[in-house]
Amino acid sequence: MAGMLCVALLLTSLIWSAAPTAGSARDGRRQQLTALPPRGWNSYDSFSWIIDEAAFLDNARIMANRLLPHGYQYAVIDFLWYRRIAAGSGVGAYGFDSMDRWGRPYPDPRRFPSGRGGGGFRPIADKVHAMGLKFGIHLMNGISTQAVNANTPILDARTGKAYVENGRQWRTRDIGLTHRTCAWMPKGFMSVNTYLGAGRAFLRSLYRQYADWGVNFVKLDCIFGTDYSPKEIVTLHSILKELERPVVLSISPGTAVTPALAENITQHVDMYRVTGDDWDSWKDVRPHFDVARSFAAANKIGAPGLRGRSWPDLDMLPFGWLTDAGANQGPHRTTSLTFDEQTTQMVLWSMAKSPLMYEGDLRHLDDRTFNLITHPTLLKINHHTRNNMEFGYIHSERASKPDEQSGRSKSGYPMDVTNNGGNVLGLGTCSDRSASGWYSISKDHICRSYGIQNGNASFCISKAKLLPTSDGVTMSNGEDLAKFHLAGIDNEDNCLDASVSPWRTSSGSQTPMFSACERHTKQAWELTENGQLVSSYSGLCATMRSSKEGENETTGARAWTAIGDKAGEIYVAIFNLDSARRKITVSVPDLEKVVGRKLARCTCTDVWSRKRWSVMKGGISTVVASHGSMLFEIQC
Repeated sequence: MAGMLCVALLLTSLIWSAAPTAGSARDGRRQQLTALPPRGWNSYDSFSWIIDEAAFLDNARIMANRLLPHGYQYAVIDFLWYRRIAAGSGVGAYGFDSMDRWGRPYPDPRRFPSGRGGGGFRPIADKVHAMGLKFGIHLMNGISTQAVNANTPILDARTGKAYVENGRQWRTRDIGLTHRTCAWMPKGFMSVNTYLGAGRAFLRSLYRQYADWGVNFVKLDCIFGTDYSPKEIVTLHSILKELERPVVLSISPGTAVTPALAENITQHVDMYRVTGDDWDSWKDVRPHFDVARSFAAANKIGAPGLRGRSWPDLDMLPFGWLTDAGANQGPHRTTSLTFDEQTTQMVLWSMAKSPLMYEGDLRHLDDRTFNLITHPTLLKINHHTRNNMEFGYIHSERASKPDEQSGRSKSGYPMDVTNNGGNVLGLGTCSDRSASGWYSISKDHICRSYGIQNGNASFCISKAKLLPTSDGVTMSNGEDLAKFHLAGIDNEDNCLDASVSPWRTSSGSQTPMFSACERHTKQAWELTENGQLVSSYSGLCATMRSSKEGENETTGARAWTAIGDKAGEIYVAIFNLDSARRKITVSVPDLEKVVGRKLARCTCTDVWSRKRWSVMKGGISTVVASHGSMLFEIQC
């Protein structure tokens, strides 16, 4: 193993024991449920959506025997457990879902036969609990299009009968918000109107059923990031507090998330995804360094949460035996990450105190992977450190050149390319300082004032041909302070789309944030008097930063520090994100500034080799392999 890199980041101290709430002892125990970052196993990266009962229980047994002693306790069935495997079925298919008479999903009886006869997941949950594990499931937020189209009655969980309000029996078609569909599965699921008593009743019937099934953990999709819906998050928080069985709430997908976006929801959830899907490629791993730094700097790691603490989630660990995203196929290949890259990912996840959810098929778990995900020092850092921060006082230089002929690093991935000086579009809260600065340069164009030189705006979008939306949003006639579509200057057939992420471009025609113009609110925008471009779909604002803001981040060297529970215990993790080997140096005086103490009489241990030496005045210097990492434990 190799790897080394440094960077700076500040995080306030964590409080390890959550203060008990006033009330019953049961409420006090609930508050401790996620006092530490959760750990577990999830079926998604190894089975996509097609896992069945036998394969899940096989993995759960191995998990109980091998991973539970190391704190991995949540066994989670990921998405579409209610969908039938058949010709024409798949992630984007319609009409293949098992649904009860109240419009609620239940496990596909062919894949999960123990649930036949109304048992749902209860028989599986009982077996999982008997193993000493906790049971979790994935959900899509809101309600399915299939349920809305079926127009079923809504169960009033408090009476056991159809929900009636003001003398009227309410149905699923009354509560589905057709203009707020899931960004990545728009034909399958939509939000529920939580302002209606019927909408809240539907959600209450869902979560009471899951608690009756023995569910301990819910991973809820399409409610955060691009699909940000704070009203629904707060509503679910109140419903979960009503349950006799405490349920951990994990929300995702996490695309386009900023610390400001998480500001108002951390106290309502236990963990929340802050990145897009993390698959087994270096290009997916590398952006996590910037994201983790931002959330640590904003003191979001371990903020007060629903059941104790709320944890920014860097997504799952795609190691071992996997499948492909959205595939109708189970585990059939090994991870594409090199072992150095896997180690780097595991070290960052531990230093950033992210929940640790392993994704590989446990029936093929090899010793090297097992030793990595259960490494005692990494697990200790993940649970029992404080002041976890990126450390910026580092020096580095390349020790070798990348393979320029092939254009690839030794890991086989494309070499890192320095940003070409374009712009970076994003989606964030309207209080973000980078959300202002949009203005009409003419009746046909909206521009961003950032970086104007010689009278030329850095980025412009044209007002597209006005299209009335199919979901009731009134578009403007082209005047300011009204809603309109925005198109790329080079291609007016493509419109700015609030449901696509990430937004990265050097010109309007190159950004993936533009998709074919269609009659949907996700492409409706409003320019305010404050110079903000507000999405009618999410209520979030378009943000823009110059890529030059990140030029000091292209060297490839990063580092994190953390303080251990024991007196005089310090951890330093160093990473090399470059496509070539780098010599990276950490100065002891700089390190002393961050940890707040003298290190002259301390010893330093290389965690990988166990080599130990006295910390000298000069510092720590080493050559780190491409995409590798080093971890040091300092004892004073």
